[in-house]
Amino acid sequence: MSEVVAAPAFFDKTYEEALALLVEARNYIAYQETADLQVLDPDSRLLATQETMRVTCRLTQSMAWLLGQRAAQLGEISAEEALADFGVGGQEVCLDDRWNQDERLPPAIRALLGRTLSLYERVGRLDDMLRQAAA
Repeated sequence: MSEVVAAPAFFDKTYEEALALLVEARNYIAYQETADLQVLDPDSRLLATQETMRVTCRLTQSMAWLLGQRAAQLGEISAEEALADFGVGGQEVCLDDRWNQDERLPPAIRALLGRTLSLYERVGRLDDMLRQAAA
């Protein structure tokens, strides 16, 4: 087992934000999305479904990376293993923001798109910083 490393404050804040955003997105998808989609025309409904999947992808990539780093901080894996096994993937899909402000999308989806993009970009910067420090 690796040594336990204290988490920097920015990591804890990002982790807590990601968890809260994950719960918010889950609640939207479980309780509100169906009602929002019912009032849309078929093309807008398809766009909304596509962008909900983008939200899910961003959250999945971000949480996987954060959980890998958390495992390293708790000494469950080494920092090197965390970097090797938990990279931030999906850039082609996750960084595509062309629909973020499309008026055909329900406001809740637009809000989730903006916030998950910000989180995903921040996690990418953190990953880059750790990789540069390790090099």
